[in-house]
Amino acid sequence: MREVLDFMRELSANNNKTWFYANRERYTRVRKRFNGFVEELIDGLAAIDPSVEGLRVQDCTYRINRDTRFSPDKSPYKGWLGAFIAPHGKSSGYGGYYFHIEPEGDSKWHNQLVAGVYMPEGPVLRSLREEILDNGAEIAQALREAEGFTLYEGNKLKRTPKGFPAGTEYDEWLKLKEFWITRPVDEQFLTDRNLLRNTIREFGKTKHLLEILNRAVKYAYDEMM
Repeated sequence: MREVLDFMRELSANNNKTWFYANRERYTRVRKRFNGFVEELIDGLAAIDPSVEGLRVQDCTYRINRDTRFSPDKSPYKGWLGAFIAPHGKSSGYGGYYFHIEPEGDSKWHNQLVAGVYMPEGPVLRSLREEILDNGAEIAQALREAEGFTLYEGNKLKRTPKGFPAGTEYDEWLKLKEFWITRPVDEQFLTDRNLLRNTIREFGKTKHLLEILNRAVKYAYDEMM
């Protein structure tokens, strides 16, 4: 993964079309290497979590080009590569396993492993909150199992959401607008010869939590049908 990291670091420092076109062959090699890893990661995760079985690389990865139409930042390319391995693919709304490469720079995210539900629709968010209220103890256990991961709490309400009781032991979780956990990884982790095995091992710690979250997501979708 060293070649991937080096390319993305250089791209972040030279985020313009002239540089990218001059290095297109390098990008093609980097993308092929990254996609090869993602394909192996899908297969490895499917062996422990059948809900992601049968996914293709294109179901889980993203284009390098940025949509700059509504952004003050007109940089044409993303400074990261990522793969979101979730049931039915990255746009399904289900929780999944997210592998993110972003060499240190202006972004606060950097290299990390993530598991959970990102920016859910209103009915799904309500279902997740109901799951927290009904099965908070099981979620707490799942979070303990995800050793090394931290719950992201940067996007939450100031008060308990309307329709949910205040004063429970799960108040802070009920305020969350999305529910995911993250584990930063360094370049030593990413360049280790056992990267695939180590990544599957770390994501394996989050499987129980994803099962709970996706139970709530499925319930919401079933109700919306």
